[in-house]
Amino acid sequence: MRLTRAGEYAIRCILYLSAEGEGVLTSKKDIAARCAIPPQFLSKIAQELQKARIIDIKQGAKGGFILARDPASLTLLEIVEAMIGEIYLNDCIARPSQCNASPKCPVHKVWQKARNQLRETLASVTFKELAADPSCLPDLRE
Repeated sequence: MRLTRAGEYAIRCILYLSAEGEGVLTSKKDIAARCAIPPQFLSKIAQELQKARIIDIKQGAKGGFILARDPASLTLLEIVEAMIGEIYLNDCIARPSQCNASPKCPVHKVWQKARNQLRETLASVTFKELAADPSCLPDLRE
């Protein structure tokens, strides 16, 4: 599994919003500049994050994005899967009915275990933890 650019940018965006705080309106322009995300790409990412109920989008001249969740309850797994869908390492895990060998294949169990461990690792990290570590944030604060 390789994280997409959209996934990486979404993580940057949510990390920045988490540092700002839940419920704080932050302009799209500010997020794009401070997180080095192309503004048009940020708009697309924000739509996916809003669909997942992670952020709210306020339109207009004084609009922007608002973190809709407490960073303490928001995990890295949720952001990754909001952007790319549920994590699977191969097709036999994603669609077992499409794999003739799946029920008895010894490799299937290894893929399943690896997938579960990756998801558990990402689920164990919250954005509150990440935002509390100043080395994890872009060095953009004035």
